[in-house]
Amino acid sequence: CHTSGMLTPNGKEYVQKIPREELTRLILKLLQAWKEPLSHFNQHIEHHQELPDDSLSKAKEISNMVHELKTGVEKVTEKMQSMGIISNSLNGMASSEGTGLSISNEANTMSDSDFIHCFRRDSNKVQSYLKILKCRIMPENSC
Repeated sequence: CHTSGMLTPNGKEYVQKIPREELTRLILKLLQAWKEPLSHFNQHIEHHQELPDDSLSKAKEISNMVHELKTGVEKVTEKMQSMGIISNSLNGMASSEGTGLSISNEANTMSDSDFIHCFRRDSNKVQSYLKILKCRIMPENSC
């Protein structure tokens, strides 16, 4: 996976020890790391004429969801900064330079099944990290 070089914590106990700001930064880094590969994947899928239309639309839907999720996390980050929950050191995370991750062609040359496996792995991580972050920010949600 092209994100294998990123240090991401495994295990709920370890993730819970990470400061909110670092956890937010990690979520943004993972989402940003998938922006370009998903774009290439969409282009690749569009050239497969043998695929059913629902597969094509699903691939585009996933890419759009990642974009919307990234935008949503950025808005939450801005709100957290304005409330003083986290510092402003997350500014600039929207660009690939801010992630500290150079996107290689590895993601673009993976087989479709490997690509989907890696995407599923990272999206599960993001989902878990977001749940933990939400519980830390709004503990009243009986987490």
